[in-house]
Amino acid sequence: MPEFKAFIDTNILLYLLSSDTDKADKAEKIVLAGGLISVQVLNEMANVAHRKLAMSWIEINEVLALIQSMCPTKPLTVETHDRGKLVAERYGLSVYDAMIVAAALLAGCETLYSEDMQDGQLIGHQLRICNPFTGHLS
Repeated sequence: MPEFKAFIDTNILLYLLSSDTDKADKAEKIVLAGGLISVQVLNEMANVAHRKLAMSWIEINEVLALIQSMCPTKPLTVETHDRGKLVAERYGLSVYDAMIVAAALLAGCETLYSEDMQDGQLIGHQLRICNPFTGHLS
């Protein structure tokens, strides 16, 4: 399996479904460059697609299958949970954001693409948060 240096947060993937073509294009570029996701990302995608975007389950399943075909998916584990709690406490992140960060750290990623966290923040001397909509991609 190839080594991935990037992890992609749910909010970036949701822009693949957006009518904002600039953000959709940037999200597509990130996905095509290769990156990991976690099961949590799939869960959050399904939730937002169903509750906020009113997509049918057939449409949601198609989108999730496409994302899974392009982005290797890391499982949620007790190790992810324990690391996430430490990240939440140390960096003041929400539990859900901290679990994304923990999954990225445990996967050995160097970049986490996210619109929701502090752009440029370095976590654990390893993982840099990158908001791709601020004008730069790492």
